[in-house]
Amino acid sequence: MSAEAVVVRHRRYPLRQLAAWLRDLLRHDKVGFLGVLGILFFVGLALFGPIVVPEPGKPDVTKIYQPPSLEHPLGTDYEGRDVLAQVLRGGRSLIVVAVLAALLSTVIAITFGALAAYLGGTVDSLTGLVTDVILTIPQFPLLVVLSAFVKLDRPWLLAVLIGLLSWPTLLRAVRAQVLSLKEREYVEAARALGLSTFHILFREILPNMAPYIVMSFTIGVTSAIYAQVGLYFLGLAPLAGENWGIMLNLAWVRGAIFFKDSVLYILSPILAIALLQLSLVTAARSLEGLFNPRLRES
Repeated sequence: MSAEAVVVRHRRYPLRQLAAWLRDLLRHDKVGFLGVLGILFFVGLALFGPIVVPEPGKPDVTKIYQPPSLEHPLGTDYEGRDVLAQVLRGGRSLIVVAVLAALLSTVIAITFGALAAYLGGTVDSLTGLVTDVILTIPQFPLLVVLSAFVKLDRPWLLAVLIGLLSWPTLLRAVRAQVLSLKEREYVEAARALGLSTFHILFREILPNMAPYIVMSFTIGVTSAIYAQVGLYFLGLAPLAGENWGIMLNLAWVRGAIFFKDSVLYILSPILAIALLQLSLVTAARSLEGLFNPRLRES
């Protein structure tokens, strides 16, 4: 087989492949299919919830901590506002920040991990040193300390801080994978053809790691959501706007735990977060079939 034949791959059709994967999920992995539907649901809420769902309403002291009713299916909060509307409108900022943070950490890990493994030498040593230093620093306590000096009132800033602290584990895994894959014959063939380092890494090696990268991205999203909720719950991020973390903070500081009719006000954001995380994990687990047709055929 010539070098050109080894490097040139069979052309794929992403949309057809995605459609086939979804059909297989519906037939053989209904849990994974439900996970995909869950992700679509929460993404739809993040995009259109604040537009479609009406605002919770103005404060009304006569409706504080009301039990569920037809008017308020999940009851009301400490100001007499509708809890259901707050839950449906409260996912956008958390999801957007989590996705941005996971994208940043994944790009850093993939780029520098792949370069360190492929180039070796000084690049590998310096990358490993920086990675080890970042790994020794606890992420959430550092975020708590930084919140005392940096005002986390902008979503992109919070995403950058979380992303810059979340890449070391994935980088080490990417480096290990690339060290293994760079000795394969198709990589040797690409080198023989004189292809650039960028082409070899990002067109030949990294696509073979797609399932692991997607799973790591999913874990990054879940970790970023938990980090945000922790900051909001502790009151270390500005309690402006509306999201599930702020709901938990206000439920705690406004004494919702002392009212028996406020149980759903406390549990609703927790259940929303848990369902989103469960959807992400179950869908990511099923992605192996999308990237590996042999598994789908078996």
